[in-house]
Amino acid sequence: MKKLLIILVCLASALSASATVKTGLEVLVENNFSVLEGKRVGLVTNPTGVDRNLNSTVDILFNAPNVKLVALFGPEHGVRGDIQAGGYVAQSTDKKTGLPIYSLYGSTRKPTAKMLQGLDAVVYDIQDNGCRSYTFISTLGLVMQACAEQSIEVIVLDRPNPLGGQKVEGSFVEPGYFSFVSMYEIPYVYGLTVGELAYMLNEEGMVRGQNGKETPRRCELTVIPMEGWERDMNFDDTGLPWVPTSPNIPHPKTAFCYPASGIIGELGGYLNIGVGYTLPFECFAATWITDADKFAAALNALGLPGVSFRPTYYQPTSGSSAGKTVGGVQIFFTDYDAARLTEIQFYVMQEVARLYPSRKPLGDTDASKYSMFDKVLGSNKIRESFRKNYRFDDIKEYWRKDEASFRAKSAKYYLY
Repeated sequence: MKKLLIILVCLASALSASATVKTGLEVLVENNFSVLEGKRVGLVTNPTGVDRNLNSTVDILFNAPNVKLVALFGPEHGVRGDIQAGGYVAQSTDKKTGLPIYSLYGSTRKPTAKMLQGLDAVVYDIQDNGCRSYTFISTLGLVMQACAEQSIEVIVLDRPNPLGGQKVEGSFVEPGYFSFVSMYEIPYVYGLTVGELAYMLNEEGMVRGQNGKETPRRCELTVIPMEGWERDMNFDDTGLPWVPTSPNIPHPKTAFCYPASGIIGELGGYLNIGVGYTLPFECFAATWITDADKFAAALNALGLPGVSFRPTYYQPTSGSSAGKTVGGVQIFFTDYDAARLTEIQFYVMQEVARLYPSRKPLGDTDASKYSMFDKVLGSNKIRESFRKNYRFDDIKEYWRKDEASFRAKSAKYYLY
């Protein structure tokens, strides 16, 4: 009896430790698809668009008796996830449903009037990762813009922000640096769910095309909120299954690491960040870092809040270091809430410049070589200021300057 009681207590504890969050998709199903009744529907989604039983949003809407799903739209990686990062998504036909798939990551990234012809609503259901440079939110904005031009409703099925709803980091995108990887005047880490972000973009007139210069357009927007999600939740707290948001984001923890290393990943293989190895976005390593213990000790000596570094050696299976031994560090979060994710990579570059002065990053005077790096940062000022002394303190104030104002602006669009 005592043993049974212990088991029941442990089971109750496990159940209480993991909340049950219902996604916008699941709320839509529970409400018998009422907002789609009588409408011809297009769907923007990818493999992350699933319910908790891993049924695809495509199949759920296609098989719903009161939903007329007539078209699919493929963002980066494609509707069924069969395209690698950066790969061209071609117009095609979905083999399972027979529906046309219109590409939003090929010759056009904004739906054309012809693609949208005959539609009453476009549903968007993609798991985001909470970072400005992740292209799915750019696709969302272009869909909103195109639908506004054609008087078509946009319906966003909300999903959790895997970074939680409290982290806001980085400066705004500046004129001349708006692009598909930095399409809005928001921080790099923006602390909103995709539904909240859509709401803010629409109301604030921030949907201006991927160059940031077009006339703002507001669409008819409906957001189907989640049930049970709270701002202090990370993805592991939701009780939902994690489907890789892209091939190199296999786990929720990887989503934490993406903003910590992904910007440095735009330096063309300067450091291996674990992509091409079993720990994508979790590492900083190079063939010329021959003393991983020394490198880890230098980073740990900085006392960065919420993060620790483990020395490591490994051989990537792809990329510029494929088959070669690289030395470096692996990121560990000791207090995720306290960690400043985006700043980790700047401290890494700082210590690389100090320990390996002949290997300083950003040393080339040809600024065109850093085009993508600057686009992701939303400015060239950060790179230019940092490379003078290779100290994060030189750019800290600039990097953080827009965070407080954005928190104040975005708070009025909170749904949770």
